[in-house]
Amino acid sequence: MLRRSLLAFAGLLTARPGLAQTGPQPTLPQEPLVIVTRDGKRHEFKVEMALSPDQQTVGLMFRPSVAPDGGMLFDWGTPRESTMWMRNTVSSLDMVFITQDGRIHRIAERTVPYSLATIESRGPVRATLELAAGTAERLGLHVGDRVLQRIFGTAP
Repeated sequence: MLRRSLLAFAGLLTARPGLAQTGPQPTLPQEPLVIVTRDGKRHEFKVEMALSPDQQTVGLMFRPSVAPDGGMLFDWGTPRESTMWMRNTVSSLDMVFITQDGRIHRIAERTVPYSLATIESRGPVRATLELAAGTAERLGLHVGDRVLQRIFGTAP
């Protein structure tokens, strides 16, 4: 009986990617995203769309790097508090928390790989965008900058 329960639990772990993830998830569908800074500069990205809970749980875990014009957009569906962490995340990231209307609410720069510390949006957001560490500084991104993407009703 105990052995059957353990096997059932092991099956559950393999059926839910976030629980027993040992490698990166396959590349998710990609969509365009543009960030428009306060000085009017447009920065174009092609981001993976993390839409399901399983995709969001795994995120960029085990990925050795993120392309300079890539990233992952976590769409929460409706505004909510967003809490992220870096468990099993190999490379440092910039996390951009975005409101329902597509404005940058908060930026957490150069997060610590493998850290279990939570990184919070500090207010309700519609989405969280993960970019390669240093992207926000390199492009001069700031709170209030506009993000154009279909989930905000502003397709680039």
